[in-house]
Amino acid sequence: MTDYTDMQMKEREKYLALDEDELLAGLNEDELEQLELELEELDPDNELLPAGMRQKDQTKKKATGKLNREELMDFLESEAKLIEDVEETVPYQPGVKRGKVFVQQESVEGVLRPANLDPELEEALDNASEAELTDIAAILGMHTLMSSDQFYSSIKSSKIANQSGFTSVTKCDLKVSPINEPPNPTDVDKTLKLCQEDDAELTDINLNNIKNIPIHTLKAYCEALKTNTHVISFSLVNTRSNDAVAGAIGDMLKINRVLKILNVESNFMSGDGLQSILKCLTENDCIEQLRVDNQRSQFGNKVEMEMADFITQSSTLLKFGYNFRLQGPRSIVAAHLLKNNDAKRLTRVEFNPSSVVTKTVYKKKK
Repeated sequence: MTDYTDMQMKEREKYLALDEDELLAGLNEDELEQLELELEELDPDNELLPAGMRQKDQTKKKATGKLNREELMDFLESEAKLIEDVEETVPYQPGVKRGKVFVQQESVEGVLRPANLDPELEEALDNASEAELTDIAAILGMHTLMSSDQFYSSIKSSKIANQSGFTSVTKCDLKVSPINEPPNPTDVDKTLKLCQEDDAELTDINLNNIKNIPIHTLKAYCEALKTNTHVISFSLVNTRSNDAVAGAIGDMLKINRVLKILNVESNFMSGDGLQSILKCLTENDCIEQLRVDNQRSQFGNKVEMEMADFITQSSTLLKFGYNFRLQGPRSIVAAHLLKNNDAKRLTRVEFNPSSVVTKTVYKKKK
């Protein structure tokens, strides 16, 4: 390795010892021009540069003068007239076609001979319905004559599965796979009784996906939460709650000062029902999370603007679950929630200064 390095150093010193002025003095005029062309920096791929700056100037002729477009056009026209036209093999005659004339071939029919079937089988096929013929075609593998649903249903079933034939209109069926979730184990009546008794162990009421709860039972829950002092989370997702339940929730929020999380997503509430809930945010000073998205009816611009106005009047709301379609309400609500979260953080730091990591340097006593 050391010998190779020494060899490289010697080669380098040999070229460093050369005298550049002496080399240039020994070149003739042609060699100097060639060297100048090689050293010139050009960018042939830059289309923004003129042509003269993208390629080397290899012409030695002097400029003949400014461009005269009229003279150039006259010269091109005279040169074109001097060129003789190419002679045609077959001279042109009006109304006469030159070349081979297209003749359409006659279609050959009757290539396949009719099949000889048993009388019983032929009678069964003649009397078969279109749906039965579709099943037979699927069994024979003729999948191009039917839709994919007809084909796979015929193969999987041992009976006549198709109710429609070849001429039926193909429709796009949206197949929704069932969600493999266990049913909600909450006992509605027992939980309502514990809520009315203000049980200290009951802090979370989860009625999600229980669709057979009567409206008066949901109103009873709201009435019990008015005086309950332990429940901090109340969830009514996909319980078919309507505006009547929303009004009861609004009345409950005016009185309750313990509940922090409320979830009413995926229900049948309209814009008026949600407004009855959001109006109470101006009076309620404990609710921190509210989710109202994915209702059956879509809300317009007016409802979203009113929702943003009600939310900006709340000083405790930290999270709001709704996908605004308008950019204005979305940005207003996001800015206000960020402000509430900062205020909550400052309150937590002032109440418990030890939660903030600080560095303290203690000086040793001499």
